[in-house]
Amino acid sequence: MRSTFSGLETAKRGMFTQQSALYTTGHNISNANTPGYTRQRINFQTTTPYPSVGMNRPQIPGQMGTGVEAGSVQRIRNDFLDLQFRGKNSDLGYWQSRADSLSKLENVLNEPSENGLSKVMGEFWKSLEILSTNPENEGARVVVLESAQAVADTFHHLHSSITEIREDLGYQAETTVKDVNSILTRINDLNQQIKDVETHGYLPNDLYDDRDRLVDELSQHLNIEVEKVESGGANLAIADGLYNINVVNADGTKIPLIDANTSTINQLTMAEDADGNITISANGSTLDSEGQFKALVEANNNDYPKMLDALDKMAKDFATAFNDVHDDGIDLNGDQGGPFFSVSEGASDISVVIVDSSKIAASSNGDAGDGENALNLANVQHDAGIISFFEGTIGSLGVQARAANRQLKSSIASVMMIEGSRQSISSVSLDEEMTNLIKYQHAYNAAARNITVVDEMLDKVINGMGVVGR
Repeated sequence: MRSTFSGLETAKRGMFTQQSALYTTGHNISNANTPGYTRQRINFQTTTPYPSVGMNRPQIPGQMGTGVEAGSVQRIRNDFLDLQFRGKNSDLGYWQSRADSLSKLENVLNEPSENGLSKVMGEFWKSLEILSTNPENEGARVVVLESAQAVADTFHHLHSSITEIREDLGYQAETTVKDVNSILTRINDLNQQIKDVETHGYLPNDLYDDRDRLVDELSQHLNIEVEKVESGGANLAIADGLYNINVVNADGTKIPLIDANTSTINQLTMAEDADGNITISANGSTLDSEGQFKALVEANNNDYPKMLDALDKMAKDFATAFNDVHDDGIDLNGDQGGPFFSVSEGASDISVVIVDSSKIAASSNGDAGDGENALNLANVQHDAGIISFFEGTIGSLGVQARAANRQLKSSIASVMMIEGSRQSISSVSLDEEMTNLIKYQHAYNAAARNITVVDEMLDKVINGMGVVGR
């Protein structure tokens, strides 16, 4: 026999479930502009039909539905797109950092420009050519000394500037290590909060969003792997679970950062040797993973030291070649030319030894009017290959910088494409939510109307029947 009041219960369930859907839609609309928010939905499911299977079941033609209920409130998210995004985000972090570090190096060298080393050295060679035509002119000799000092000062400036930027890279890496460790701590804390909720059979969607946002941020620094593990207890099958996080090195080895089961964090550490080279480690292993860290380490340990070595070599070769030719000349006093430049380490300490312009050995035969050796000094730029070496160094830097910028543009396009796909699935569409509002409102109103109909039927049964003969 059917229950007299089953219709009321079915309609009531419909009202409550549609009401939950309306509230969830309102939550989506309210968070339409919240960073990292993933839209949510009510998973509608039918309730147990009547009657259930059994020996004493009422003999009616089949089972009747008893209504609807809200099975769970679930985020709309695609795990595969998350995996793709984090992989490409690591590439983006690497190329962003690399392009930035090479750009800073280009800005310091400032070639070609009116203030670069090539321009300053060009003026120095030109002053020597002018001196060769009028070797007795005091003004021309002073200009040579001033131009030589400008060359030395430019070497000093380039060396100190590159060294300072390299030190800044070390500070940036140290700060980033602290930021990453803070992210790891927050993810681990969220793991524990999520576990507390999931084990009671709920889905902590807003906590999931916070954790995924932090994981996305972490993926820019390192190539990470996220492994999901169950919380246990009464957790739902669709629960996201806890996150174990590993770093994947270039050779494929994995270094654990977070073990959710034991709530253990292997925080990052940074070490710097006597030469200023840095290494970043976790759990006793050196990190060599795609991402911002790798670019910072490469720039600090490779790109900038190589440029400093190139400047030092150029300064030494320039000073040695110039001094050799100057030694062959004779100055205005009839003395043999001595060292013109002094250099020990390289670009950082090159200096002009001569302070008296008459000591410039412009002559080859001792004649005050002879400027042949000044011309020989001007030709050092070609004979020693100094210009070609510097042009080759600058050209190589330019090729690397252009390649990094091309890769950066490609990475940005890839990340934007994947993020667009993610947003098309997970972000809040106000048009769609407004449509849902109308749909759920009509369903709620229909369920309410159903209660009115059932009430009228029951009124007829209760108040209008069994009155014959009264």
